[in-house]
Amino acid sequence: MDVDAIFTAHNWSVIPFHFWSFVFFGLGCIVGSFLNVCIHRIPLEMSVVSPPTQCPHCKYAIPFYLNVPLVTWLTLRGRCKNCGAPISVRYFIVELLTGLFFLGCWLAYGHHSAWLAFVYSLFIASLLVATFIDFEHFIIPDEITLGGTVAGILISIFLPALHGAKTHGQSFALAVFGAVFGAGIVYLILRLGKLLFGRHKIKLPDGTKIVFSETALCLPDREIAYEEIFYRKSDVILLSAQTVELVDRGYKNVEIRLSPLSLHIGDEKFDPADVKHLEAVSAEIVVPREAMGLGDVKFMGAIGAFLGWQGALFSLMVSSVVGAAVGIAFIALRRREWSSRMPYGPYIALAAIVWIFTARKLSALFFGPAPL
Repeated sequence: MDVDAIFTAHNWSVIPFHFWSFVFFGLGCIVGSFLNVCIHRIPLEMSVVSPPTQCPHCKYAIPFYLNVPLVTWLTLRGRCKNCGAPISVRYFIVELLTGLFFLGCWLAYGHHSAWLAFVYSLFIASLLVATFIDFEHFIIPDEITLGGTVAGILISIFLPALHGAKTHGQSFALAVFGAVFGAGIVYLILRLGKLLFGRHKIKLPDGTKIVFSETALCLPDREIAYEEIFYRKSDVILLSAQTVELVDRGYKNVEIRLSPLSLHIGDEKFDPADVKHLEAVSAEIVVPREAMGLGDVKFMGAIGAFLGWQGALFSLMVSSVVGAAVGIAFIALRRREWSSRMPYGPYIALAAIVWIFTARKLSALFFGPAPL
């Protein structure tokens, strides 16, 4: 059976075009229901297949007739049928967004290629999962990034139109180059940013007490969770302390170096897990700072595999502008500090989606003739 023939626009045109519009919207809503499972379970390292869909509060196994996308959430008014606990509106939003994006892909690419519309739909679905997980957990799972890179390269072999290529081999080469370019350019930016801006020096009044608890760095005006400071094992908190107090000993005029793996107080070394409480007096502390993480690097590799180097470069440029604007707006509204951690993946995903729906015009504007 010739799969390419099945998905040609001519064969699909036998049935009215907007019949398939309804099919794509309905399929998108169904996929969106599954995406909600992924968003909830993947960060918890749970299987997305077993157990079946259940209420996150009472663990009630939801039967199929109460698991109809969009309809169930509306008819139950966002509550569990069994225990009455509220179900987040996110479930409804993800289903609706996925349905709308599937519909948008069909309207944009269905006349040209049903295959292309379907592949872009699934790619956007993965972007939605990455977006919601990154907003909540500040991570983009490898299942999305590395898995997406491999999927983009493999799909490119069978669908040259994904990169506007004439042959399967050319499409494969463009996908690999796009993945390497996307990941490589973000990694270079990450390393350069770490070199230039990788440390944040916080000035404090003389005699300020700094407390290192089991979970956070406690300053007079705020607490910073260690997970917001340590992005990698080599990150270090530095300070020159006038005095240091542990549970069983004290020090004067020593340097403190704290990393996820070790604590140095002067010439002595400790395991951080064994130090339950530490107080220091200092007028300055240096904490590591990160503009983006390795998850963003791998995420851009997946985008390059699907959208090519032009799409990756566009996603990087636009996401930088949007992310900066949102960050400045939050700071201006006093909703965020300059040093606060901020998810970057959602802005990359947003820019990639913009590219998908405007690739021809944007490619002609920035890079010459478009793929399609």
